[in-house]
Amino acid sequence: MNPRLRSTLAALTLTAGVAGCTGGSSNDISPSSPPVSQPVSSDMFLVFPNPQVPPDTPDLAHAQTLSQDYALAYYEAIDPLNEKDTLDKWKAANGFGSGTGIEVSAVFGDIRDLGYGRKMTARRDPARKTIAFLVENYLVSPGGVYGYTPESLDAALASDTRWRIQYNAIEYSLGPNAQPGDVPFAKFYNFDPVSGQRRLTVDIDGRGQKAMPAVCFSCHGGRADALERNASGKLFFGHPLFASANGDAQARLQPFEVGNFDFSKVTGHTRADYEAALKLMNRFVLCSYPVPAGGPNNCPDEPVFNHPAKIEEWQGGAANLIRNAYGGDNLPNDTYVDTYIPSSWANGNPNVYRSVIAKSCRACHMLRDNGRDGDSSGFPPNPPHVDFDNYQQFVDKYAKLTRHYLFDLGNMPLAKIVYDNFWQSDGPQLLAQFLEPLTGSIARDASGKPVQPGRPVADPGPLTRTVLPGWVPLRAVQTFNDAYSWSVIQAPAGVAPQSVPIQDADKPQARFNATVGIYTVQLVASRAGVQSAPQTVTVVVKDSIPGLLDQNTIGLANIKAIMADNCISCHSASQLAPNSPEPLPPVDFADDVGLYERIRSRINFTDIATSRLLLKPADLVAHGGGLIFDASLPPGDQSRANYDNFINWIANGAPQ
Repeated sequence: MNPRLRSTLAALTLTAGVAGCTGGSSNDISPSSPPVSQPVSSDMFLVFPNPQVPPDTPDLAHAQTLSQDYALAYYEAIDPLNEKDTLDKWKAANGFGSGTGIEVSAVFGDIRDLGYGRKMTARRDPARKTIAFLVENYLVSPGGVYGYTPESLDAALASDTRWRIQYNAIEYSLGPNAQPGDVPFAKFYNFDPVSGQRRLTVDIDGRGQKAMPAVCFSCHGGRADALERNASGKLFFGHPLFASANGDAQARLQPFEVGNFDFSKVTGHTRADYEAALKLMNRFVLCSYPVPAGGPNNCPDEPVFNHPAKIEEWQGGAANLIRNAYGGDNLPNDTYVDTYIPSSWANGNPNVYRSVIAKSCRACHMLRDNGRDGDSSGFPPNPPHVDFDNYQQFVDKYAKLTRHYLFDLGNMPLAKIVYDNFWQSDGPQLLAQFLEPLTGSIARDASGKPVQPGRPVADPGPLTRTVLPGWVPLRAVQTFNDAYSWSVIQAPAGVAPQSVPIQDADKPQARFNATVGIYTVQLVASRAGVQSAPQTVTVVVKDSIPGLLDQNTIGLANIKAIMADNCISCHSASQLAPNSPEPLPPVDFADDVGLYERIRSRINFTDIATSRLLLKPADLVAHGGGLIFDASLPPGDQSRANYDNFINWIANGAPQ
């Protein structure tokens, strides 16, 4: 059984009867303690694929983005004077109940994403230049199961505090110490339902406490980058693509996909009763989106919120979903009807888009594009669309990663209910059939059923390596495995494979001693005694290759030297990206302060091949500076020496 489906199989029962349809009174609901469970090593719900784990302890317990320190740094950035550290202070700062601006409310059940009954109040205040959403979340979870039931909607309608588990709050506002020309950005808060105190961690889905704000960023387009380090050695929440450390991590407001909500049948609380309010909320959301060049006005009734999209900025592609749902520009229709499908998918594979992308991927991914990674800006040429709106670019750029994340690692879809619904639908079968010919990798077993995450998978990382003679570090991808077995199955002429020394052959990180020649190293992983199919890595050992460094002595100074030759001409505060019509604040690899954190944050120690430090320069995910690493060259080719230097450094734990 897939371990990420295990909790959905418990029956939902109440200790006392609840009305058969939504709209029962609060007296019908019997309280019980909300369930608490701790996340396990393979449980990656609402956790980014690279949660910044240290190389020596690559598990969630040590992930920086899940730590309270991460949340503390975030709130120090967006609220340095603690002016919004309680619910009352946050509401006052955003003008709730002030009589200014426009304020509107709705109550509905969140069926698709988190399973809550939600009582939401939204307001737009041009005088404050703020858009804010306050959500009371209610969860009736008999049997300790997180998942949607109509009883949670009943509790929200009744404002039954026994079932109110948290307040979520999002504001779109200027950052602290805003300067002329600055634009607002989205900020995320969670408040205790009893004390009203701001919380640093939250259990959103019953899988244990995880730190703010990364748990929210995962579905709101934000980036959970590693903390930066200043000249005094203090870690702080900045963003390496932007000059300031004001907490802007490029998170966005989500459209309200009304067709995925549940509503009461009680007069005053039906969908028809709330349709106008939810449309107005979608107008508020539109007002927070930037307008791409030549695009329609997102906020015609409140010009103060309008700002043109810069080239390095997300281009507001999610606006297309809202416009389509309400009949086009200016939203002429009163009722939300989702018929959106990008033309490229309509001409490519509309069934996969409707059955998989729209249901299981789009809600989070449509907020994840930016000007340089794929919309209308044209910089760089033909960039991939992280929002999955472009069929051909999904096929060319994301098919392999999609197969890997969904069928091997099991960390997509990222929200538990969406994940459960995906695996209980025909989506896995459709996607497996679609991806197999594109990736050359199996996604179905011998019986034709989609393979599921939870099985042992042997993945030794990049499948080709070039090294110098000596000890060679090996680092396996860690998924659901509980045992590992490395072996040398081919060695140079005159060397018996079984005679090659291997240290820690039963661990995910191992190393073997190599002389000149070509080696084939095999990895077999196991889980609960069940073995994976074997996977091999080819290691070419040469006495010398121009530019190739000793894999056992390569350190940060060597990596900096490589970057000085290949990266810093663009990636320094004094430079602009070439051919960019606008200033592009780059990742600053020239500044020694915090450089190690800045580099290491782009390494995924649990899955080396997916590290941005390797993917971006190799152009798998569009690199504005062109091809720096050509990973397609065969091992031993001196033109890929720097690629091998980076792999070997990472495999050795990226030492300073």
